[in-house]
Amino acid sequence: MSNSYNMKEFSSTAVITDHGIYPSTISISTINTKCKEDDLEMNVYDPFRNRKLEHPNSDVRSFANLLKSSLGSGILAMPAAFKNAGTVVGIFGTIILGYICTHCVYLLVKTSQDVSRVTKVPSLGYAETVEAVFATGPQPLRKISKASRIFIDWAMAFTILGACAVYVILLVQSVKQIVDYFYGEGVIDEKMYFLMFLLPILLFTQIKNLKYIAPFSGFANVLLVLTFLICLYYICGEFPSIDDRPMSVDIGSLPLFIGTVIFAMEGIGVVLPVENTMAKPQHFLGCPGVLNITMTVVVLLYMIMGFLGYVRYGDEAYGSITLNLDTGEFPALTAKVFIILAIFFTYILQFYVPMEIVWRNTKNHVAQKYHNIGQIIMRAFFATLTVAAAAVLPRLDQVIGLEGAFFYSFLGLIAPSVMDLTFRWERGLGKFKWILIKDVVLVVFGTFVLIAGVTQSIREIIRTNS
Repeated sequence: MSNSYNMKEFSSTAVITDHGIYPSTISISTINTKCKEDDLEMNVYDPFRNRKLEHPNSDVRSFANLLKSSLGSGILAMPAAFKNAGTVVGIFGTIILGYICTHCVYLLVKTSQDVSRVTKVPSLGYAETVEAVFATGPQPLRKISKASRIFIDWAMAFTILGACAVYVILLVQSVKQIVDYFYGEGVIDEKMYFLMFLLPILLFTQIKNLKYIAPFSGFANVLLVLTFLICLYYICGEFPSIDDRPMSVDIGSLPLFIGTVIFAMEGIGVVLPVENTMAKPQHFLGCPGVLNITMTVVVLLYMIMGFLGYVRYGDEAYGSITLNLDTGEFPALTAKVFIILAIFFTYILQFYVPMEIVWRNTKNHVAQKYHNIGQIIMRAFFATLTVAAAAVLPRLDQVIGLEGAFFYSFLGLIAPSVMDLTFRWERGLGKFKWILIKDVVLVVFGTFVLIAGVTQSIREIIRTNS
């Protein structure tokens, strides 16, 4: 995760720090939400010049932060994605989905920048951008602006909590493989593994100060890189013929491929924090731009890992390629231990984000004297919820597809397109209304991914558990 910021408004400027991880919590009621017909203020107010950054990030560091958010453990799931597409369809599908995801991220950032000019604030987070767009959009939609922010807040929280449940599954499956190898299969019931992880998760998720959590992020990143290199060593060590794998598979599996790729590739929650903390935010978009360079690297790495991993393991590819490695070999065992530690620390860091969101939306309903106990109960409840969800749906590849189709298709594809369309509705939709057509197509595609992906994932879950 990249550094984010807290925002406190001073007239038309903001002080942004990197002590927090969640985007600004600025209230839309404190900014200008009047929508002038010609939006002349867009040409007068420059949000970039009004940002006061304590520690602005260079283009290179912003590239690294964005790459880190998109290039996580999801890359290890790409071979499993390719088995639902085939070699050729997988390659071109990854490229196409990468382009679509990149364009939707572009829409989110561009809309956030434009609505910041209209509302005269230096920067906005994801949920605040949604609220500002509706508050300055067509008149009938303005009354739901606050509700839209709350909805996106909770959608973001449950999206990340869903990812945390995926991490728990990977933790359990990795530990189970090691225990089964050394002590024999079935020596510990699979459900007991989830209970074993519940205690350390409950303890570590009670850490409320980010400065005690953040150092683990760097350690986890190093372990992920080492795991990735070990996986490449095994993948390229015994490489079968490409002709042994089909170029395409049953079209009914395609929604699972799409859901997995979107889950692995999307870092939608961290995009605006990266842009908002740049020393030169105008370099984020455009050509080449930080966004385009980052996503080009991401797509290439995901495509290579997916293709090589699928050719090597075929239909036997698991939801994480580390699970395919032979536990009896020292490098493979090392990779499994590395991924266990990396994913555990990633879980703790990721868990911080939804807790900030949930607490922000609930603390006003809790008496001040109960705030401490309230946070303890809240964190324990949601940590237990992620472990319980993982125990109910223990197949990693299926849950990744379900998570990607349900949550990331909405936040990464549908919501940015709706925001762009809403913001531009009264400001011009381009020649022949091409913006309207494009955004509607993206919304339809996102809806298809959501419905078809969720349906197919549920069918697979029922089939394998019946």
